Amino acid sequence: MPLKFFRRLTDNATLKSLGPGLITGAADDDPSGIATYSQAGAQFGFNTLWTLVLTYPFMVGIQLVSARIGRVTGRGLAANIRRAYSPWLLYIIVALLLVANVINIAADIAAMGEAVRLLTGTGSGHLYALAFGLLCLSLQVFLPYASYVRYLKWLTLGLLSYVATAFAVHMPWTEVLARTVWPHFTFTKESVALVVAVFGTTISPYLFFWQASQEVEEIRNAPHTRALRTRPHDAVAQLRRIKADTFIGMGFSNLVAFFIVLTTAVTLGAHGITDITSSSQAAEALRPVAGEFAFLAFALGIIGTGMLAVPVLAGSAAYAVTESFRWRNGMDLKVVEAREFYAIIALATLGGVLLDFAPIDPIAALVLSAQINGVIAVPIMVVMMMLAHNRKIMGKYTLSTRHTLLGWCGIAIMLVAVVAMFLTL
Repeated sequence: MPLKFFRRLTDNATLKSLGPGLITGAADDDPSGIATYSQAGAQFGFNTLWTLVLTYPFMVGIQLVSARIGRVTGRGLAANIRRAYSPWLLYIIVALLLVANVINIAADIAAMGEAVRLLTGTGSGHLYALAFGLLCLSLQVFLPYASYVRYLKWLTLGLLSYVATAFAVHMPWTEVLARTVWPHFTFTKESVALVVAVFGTTISPYLFFWQASQEVEEIRNAPHTRALRTRPHDAVAQLRRIKADTFIGMGFSNLVAFFIVLTTAVTLGAHGITDITSSSQAAEALRPVAGEFAFLAFALGIIGTGMLAVPVLAGSAAYAVTESFRWRNGMDLKVVEAREFYAIIALATLGGVLLDFAPIDPIAALVLSAQINGVIAVPIMVVMMMLAHNRKIMGKYTLSTRHTLLGWCGIAIMLVAVVAMFLTL
């Protein structure tokens, strides 16, 4: 019965129209993000829930910009930046993105390996991490694009395990609503640092590059479809689809993050467990407090979200680098047709695996990745807003006044977060 239900669900026309936005939003809840949200719930209870409500409209706004740029121009974000600005600006941004993504891949693969070790009770987390790295790489290289996207859509269902976990424990919903609307928040060094971490985890540069490039992939793989600048009669339908896809995808992302904070607040935080340094540690800590079901759901969710996020991290890096140097790219191409593209995916993925074997503090690596993401997010968002208003790039499809205001408000929020991050170091 459940299998028939999900088959009907995936055959639904609305779900079929979802893609780049849904996958991008789901990939935002990677194991590294889970660790951040778990720490927020364990340390500050329901008092950080407001951050996920606040970031939602700004996350939607900036992802709509990236998707719009890709669909209107038929080029990815890096390719458009190169057309409008100095290549050296692009090279610096892409180099920082690549470093941050590799570190993030390392943290995610390590979390997946540890989750399997916790579930099986035996084996080496490092060896499991190596297996996951090779599996993710093989899927990206050998699966056709249409099958690959279908597989990624299915993996988004793994995030529902965190919603199920929240309903498996007693939840004071009245207090949850009250704290979301009116939190008891004290501005300390620790609380500000955690809010910054939530902002940085929720609005990440790799998501910008991925969603724009996936819109380009959709153009390449859909018959009789072109960039909106060359096929304007598709504009109304495509921009409406992008809007729905992004609103649903980012809503799904923030909803899941909201439930992760809820679950860890009512279980770990309520029992005095306030220091969570990884997603696997959060899963392990849940077992004696919330029971076996909560532990299993949380641990399986780590594996599912990791399988979704690692390809997005590696793929976004590959799109950014290949577009910067005008190399061929695309998951619809065979390896021999886009050697550089797949080589970068392989280097990013295997580089992350190798970092897991290096004597590097994984928490320090995560902090460094968050800091790099936070720093480069602001200039990238500024450049994206300028591109979206550039008539040479966008033609008549520049941003509306309302969308412009939303985008610049998102930039202001991220700028405040970056300044606060440096002040609290």
